[in-house]
Amino acid sequence: MERIGILYHPMNKAAYPLARELRDFLSTKGVSVWLCSAWEGEQARCQLDGTDLLLTVGGDGTILRAAQVAAARSIPITGINLGRLGFMTELSVDEAKERLPELLAGGGWLDERAMLEAELETKEGEAPSVFCALNDVVVARGEIARMIRVEARIDGQPLTTYKADGVIVATATGSTGYSLSAGGPILHPQAEEFLLLPILPHLSSTYTLVLPAAVVVRLDIGAAHQATLSLDGHINLPLATRAAVTVRRSAHKTRFLRIHPETSFYGSLERRLKGKR
Repeated sequence: MERIGILYHPMNKAAYPLARELRDFLSTKGVSVWLCSAWEGEQARCQLDGTDLLLTVGGDGTILRAAQVAAARSIPITGINLGRLGFMTELSVDEAKERLPELLAGGGWLDERAMLEAELETKEGEAPSVFCALNDVVVARGEIARMIRVEARIDGQPLTTYKADGVIVATATGSTGYSLSAGGPILHPQAEEFLLLPILPHLSSTYTLVLPAAVVVRLDIGAAHQATLSLDGHINLPLATRAAVTVRRSAHKTRFLRIHPETSFYGSLERRLKGKR
């Protein structure tokens, strides 16, 4: 590897000092390194040319932002965990310097994760806005604490009208996040299927659907008050009544460069769900 980018969480006091320490360490190995806040996505994208790997210093939220930066270029990500759960991170702080030379030497394996593409239609005649997400696409109520109505279609066929706080479309990676809190199942992180489930439904469908990778989900918002579209929890947009969100599997994937054995997901699942590192 010749060039590595380090994205750090700007609000975590330990993240920037560790990022600088890793930069200095990698520089001694002959690697060109650039640093950027994970919250400055456009600035990070401008530095991607020739980048072989993105290191993230933070938690899963930092990785979600890095995935937005890296997806179109298929640049692999290795996460160093400063967060609590760290489902997507790979290395602890103590492991970072010890294991990074293995990755520089060509070790490790690639873990590819499915992503979602969300197409937002707001006004007739206007081009839709297109986003990608590694964890989930959520249509939910806004500031007013009232349920919204969301008409769901799958491959053009009516499914149901949810009367709920919102609706989640989650990837397998996102199945251990917000979707899990809403009662959804856990999928193996490399699964291609995705989930459709309501948030606190009232007198409407309560079940979770596990959907094949090829289907297209359309969500039409029927709320009389403002709703919100949230992508991976950090891109949040207001939705007007009659806005529509179409969700499908993205052509992009997030690629993680890992050093721990592939079976470690099962071994660490219960431990991480209990908040233990």
